[in-house]
Amino acid sequence: MNTERMDRLVSLLNKHNLAGLALNPGPSLKYLTGLDFHLMERPTILLVTAVGSSAMILPALEKGKLEGKSPQFYVFTYSDDPSTWQIAFEKAVEKLNITQAKIGVEGGRMRFLELVYLEKALPEVQFVDGANVIGGLRMKKDDGEITKMRQAAKIAQEALLKTFQNIRQSMTEKQIANELIIQLLRSGSDDQMPFSPIVSIGENSANPHAVPSGKELAPGNLLLVDWGASFEGYFSDITRTFKFGEVSPELIRIGDIVLEANQAGRQAGKPGLKAGSVDQAARSVITGAGYGKYFIHRTGHGLGMEAHEPPYIYEENDFILAPGMTFTIEPGIYLPGKGGVRIEDDVLVTDSGLESLSDLPREVLPLEEFIR
Repeated sequence: MNTERMDRLVSLLNKHNLAGLALNPGPSLKYLTGLDFHLMERPTILLVTAVGSSAMILPALEKGKLEGKSPQFYVFTYSDDPSTWQIAFEKAVEKLNITQAKIGVEGGRMRFLELVYLEKALPEVQFVDGANVIGGLRMKKDDGEITKMRQAAKIAQEALLKTFQNIRQSMTEKQIANELIIQLLRSGSDDQMPFSPIVSIGENSANPHAVPSGKELAPGNLLLVDWGASFEGYFSDITRTFKFGEVSPELIRIGDIVLEANQAGRQAGKPGLKAGSVDQAARSVITGAGYGKYFIHRTGHGLGMEAHEPPYIYEENDFILAPGMTFTIEPGIYLPGKGGVRIEDDVLVTDSGLESLSDLPREVLPLEEFIR
């Protein structure tokens, strides 16, 4: 258990008038305990109260993960017999002396499976969204976390360059994506990557979340690659767009506009400013160039132990940026039936502005410069 992080969590629980927080397996549980559990058909829950006491409910077969860890929480296990599961939950809440209160949960992660057992064990407790608590807990990264994110960006960039050494004309999006995964692992990425790489060619690049298909790389096409690596549980998320052979003048033009928008976004963010100001800076470049309706998503999202986490960089967001926060800046223009360009960097809020953790060339460069 990380004592400093637990102390901050207790402070946040009291600030938001919550009696506790219930976490099932995921980044937040790992952030607090250093323990990594997978979601499965058996329930697992960490309960933390606003007075600093905590309990873990988990299958007996997982107790081995606690050996040598000196956990600073009560442990309640159960067998494979489902009739024992509710008993473990009831013993845990009795030990923590939880009766009538509000308990926060991660709305995007808490499963019905665990919630049902909690509700039965705590019939007078109201379960509410604990997003503000989790966001406040993990949003500011410490030096160790930032070092891991730098390494994740370095691994991702090295892997893409190695991938390009092995691709040729007529390779499909799927083949390029698979080669990139191999190179990410060889370059040092954890096997649990932030997401499956997006590789899109030609008109497919006009779909921001395209799924790699059998479309082949051919002259006259853009190649958009959105990928990331994981290092010791921390992620990178980068996008670069390339041209293969001669592409249409309009695609070259939107590449120049998106590059300018990316630069504007990276220059706009500073401590004390609203997250929305970063979006506004990038978006105004694209809108001013006449392509505003083709920039169809927010400018960025927080990054860390998850590929998408607070803060979110959208125009209306009044959230105030502070040193230690990390997020993406990824403006794009998407022309249906023609192609799209996105340029994405991972940035860190410093005392004076934004520092980019990714530094691969951002221009829409000829793919031929990278292929051996």
